[in-house]
Amino acid sequence: MTSLELTSTEQMTPYDHDFYGAQAAGSERSADAVLPVVFELLRPTSVVDVGCGVGTWLAAAQRLGVDEVRGLDGAYAIDAGLRIPKDRFTPTELAVSLPAPVRRFDLAMSLEVAEHLPAARSDSFVADLCALADVVLFSAAIPGQLGTDHITLEFQHTWADRFGGNGYLAFDIVRPRVWHDADVEAFYRQNALVFVNSARSDLVSRAAELVAANPPMLDVVHPELLAFWVRRATRPVSTSQALRHVGTSAKNALRRRFIR
Repeated sequence: MTSLELTSTEQMTPYDHDFYGAQAAGSERSADAVLPVVFELLRPTSVVDVGCGVGTWLAAAQRLGVDEVRGLDGAYAIDAGLRIPKDRFTPTELAVSLPAPVRRFDLAMSLEVAEHLPAARSDSFVADLCALADVVLFSAAIPGQLGTDHITLEFQHTWADRFGGNGYLAFDIVRPRVWHDADVEAFYRQNALVFVNSARSDLVSRAAELVAANPPMLDVVHPELLAFWVRRATRPVSTSQALRHVGTSAKNALRRRFIR
């Protein structure tokens, strides 16, 4: 069975109407804030979203005047409340390599999708995105980022290396502009980067100008320090450690009681 033959009734998935209902509003607000920043780099007339869910980011692109949009995701999205016309959506199995595209788009997007795919798919997934457009807006969960079916968590430099292997350069255009914007979901503010085909000197030059004009990033956490915190927070606690914690808490409680 090919990806186009899948139907929503044939898939058992957590990505149902309730899942997207809980996150669609935040996704929509984020898209309305982020896409105008990306559109300062280029004014796309065609946009493809790989892992589009119900299409909130594509709907935002349409509101900004994009004529042609195409969403790729599992067939379950059809029953989950598509925000784009059904004929603009292609049911697709993202865990395997995409068919060779019949055309290229001005902009490709994949936002908080790659972490749901097997690690063995990471290289080919990036190659698929690069085959679709010269500019890619990409966001993926970092280690320690909780979520439904997060199985491949990597830092931004790892993804940048993969894009680099396909001749694409990383530009931190979005994050400095939306870092403190409460309308944008925190994971987009943390993870979103723009990748540009190095062969497109016009786009590379424009991206470099935008980066130079952006305010510097101040609120950042080093990946190694974050990893240390995650290990400390998730490591098992021995019985003796637990007893010590209980004893310390009891002593502190008694001390506070008698001090009053």
